Amino acid sequence: MHMYVYGIYPLPDEEIFNKQCLALEKNIPGIVKGELLVDVDGSKIQRYNLNGSKILVLQDFYTNDVHVKSEIELTKFFK
Repeated sequence: MHMYVYGIYPLPDEEIFNKQCLALEKNIPGIVKGELLVDVDGSKIQRYNLNGSKILVLQDFYTNDVHVKSEIELTKFFK
């Protein structure tokens, strides 16, 4: 399946990660918050589901950034 990737911030940042999670929860009707995964290196993945489609918010120390991966296009929710 194709994943849309949205770069949010060029460094792993806890505050930006949390703000991005809140933005999704506030702006996408029907989004369901799932499990928060935390890696041994401190990386985090917050999982969401929207009508069977996966949305992930990542604070990633491997790619050194905060980004969102989604099975659906998200820009329509942020106009």
